[in-house]
Amino acid sequence: MNSVKKLIFSFLTVIVLLISSIAGSSQIITKADKKTLDVKEDSLQQIARFMILDTLEAGRLLAYKDFVPTFIRALKVKNSFYYPFDSVLGISKLYAPDSSFRIFTWYVEIDDYTGWQRGFIQMRTPDGSLKGFRLLDKSEWTDNAYTAICRDTSWIGAVYYNIIKTQYQGKNYYTLLGIDHEGLRSKKKWIDVLTFDDKKRPVFGGGFSFKEDSVIKPTQTRFSIEYKKEASTYVNYEPDLKMILVDHLISETDEPDFPWTYVPDGDYEGFKWQNGQWVHIDKVFNFKLQDGQAPVGDPLLDYKGNRNEEKLKQKSDANKAKKSGGSE
Repeated sequence: MNSVKKLIFSFLTVIVLLISSIAGSSQIITKADKKTLDVKEDSLQQIARFMILDTLEAGRLLAYKDFVPTFIRALKVKNSFYYPFDSVLGISKLYAPDSSFRIFTWYVEIDDYTGWQRGFIQMRTPDGSLKGFRLLDKSEWTDNAYTAICRDTSWIGAVYYNIIKTQYQGKNYYTLLGIDHEGLRSKKKWIDVLTFDDKKRPVFGGGFSFKEDSVIKPTQTRFSIEYKKEASTYVNYEPDLKMILVDHLISETDEPDFPWTYVPDGDYEGFKWQNGQWVHIDKVFNFKLQDGQAPVGDPLLDYKGNRNEEKLKQKSDANKAKKSGGSE
């Protein structure tokens, strides 16, 4: 069998397995339970709409009060793990790459200054019963979010948009990428690591090493960037590069003490998985990849570190026009 035929055969095998998996999971939920879940999803869809979009604070809070118990009751339906809840908008729903669990996260705006980030981890169980963990944002009461290890319901809140699975010495690590909306003038993007202890309870916090930087910093349990609320930033895993790419930021007003002035400068930082840690790469474009060099960006600083004011203005104007999408 030549290489082309092998490739076609492998592709068809993956498609068959995927179709079989989808068909199998759809048969796990009985018709009666599917009908029950459909009804509960309709209710959750309406409640979530008010919880996220109601223009009155009181309306959002009342909807939140109704959403959580309604949501838990829906998850208690047998084999609800396989029910997607696709129509419940405003709620992030992500399955782990190995389908061992899924995580729901969302943000409830209280006022212009504060909000609640909430979440729920639903584990896959052999008998279809509910095993899960409600997540409450403890950022406000955490002395240092960059060194804290959070267990069970304790959590540094974010609304997640990607999960990456890695392994080291037989242990699974699930890296979570998410947005922290709280802040009047700025937002954050977090990179956190989820593992499970010997009793299958969630533990948030991994290793983020800066040992290869020119200025070495202590290892952190998680990483974030904070930036101007209207700016569009990129933080995501690139499978081809086998690393997490992170927009490098610069203060557009040359005021580095104010995070709400930070915007991307066209360059990238990164993290590569190495021996159970994410190791920081200060400049991705200077990092020699195994299969070649990373593409060159459009940095706002020249090789001497001088600012290009015209290009900076162009980037700033572009960020004002960008809204939510693949980058935020």
